[in-house]
Amino acid sequence: MSYLDDLRVRAKKAESIVCMGMDPVIEKIPIKGEPRQAIEEFYLKMLKEMNKRTSYPAIIKPNIAYFEQYGIEGLNALKSIISQYKSSGIPALLDAKRGDIGKTSTAYAKSVFEFWNSNAVTITPYMGTDSVEPFIEWCEKDKGVYILCRTSNKGAVDLQDLKVDGIPVYMKLAENIIRWHRPGVGAVVGATYLDELEVISRFFVESKKEIPLLIPGVGSQGGSAGEVVEVLRKTKNDILIHRINSSSGINYAYIENDTSDYAKAAVDALENLNKEIGNLA
Repeated sequence: MSYLDDLRVRAKKAESIVCMGMDPVIEKIPIKGEPRQAIEEFYLKMLKEMNKRTSYPAIIKPNIAYFEQYGIEGLNALKSIISQYKSSGIPALLDAKRGDIGKTSTAYAKSVFEFWNSNAVTITPYMGTDSVEPFIEWCEKDKGVYILCRTSNKGAVDLQDLKVDGIPVYMKLAENIIRWHRPGVGAVVGATYLDELEVISRFFVESKKEIPLLIPGVGSQGGSAGEVVEVLRKTKNDILIHRINSSSGINYAYIENDTSDYAKAAVDALENLNKEIGNLA
């Protein structure tokens, strides 16, 4: 199946379009021990709780920087976590935001899809076509590539709102995403800028290209999953191919809920987000 087919099938099977970000911070993980042990136990206990309740996210999104900060131990934990979540049928989107000259992007893509065995990746398009193309080629092998378009952070306005021929840079990026399109090419569009999300969603729908969106910014960044769904439905965009991300809102729900059972709190938060999103039909 193509990556788009996988997205639809997975959404129906999991009854979810939630992307569970993974951003390990040792100081927030209530487990003693070396980084690898603590990180693995933290996320694998969550997986055990998911299996117990048959309640899953549609995809996981490990942010590689959070694992890299702990050196080889963190990277070994990442390798193990991806493998074990995929063994439970949960695909992985590696949040790496790669992008460089062609040969370097080729090496990055090989690492992401072969070594890390990721189903999809986030990339940055700043260096243009020859930087993006080595990743997009993997769409022919049923992989997904999410290109940064309108990001959820406050500083996004510094560059993405600049005008080129009267058109914001983020819309110029959207135009290029259409130009680069192959089935599996997607876009990162934040939930914290709903007006822009609506414009971009409508633009992609009107292009007749199916562009899966990765939508971060829900929860701690202030975005609302319910409002995101309203935008997608308003623009007649197929909700099944999109993924709404929550990272710290799931990872560290136990802190907000003042409980020691971090795995239960995480899956509770996942289920609550699914309820906020509502019926996928």
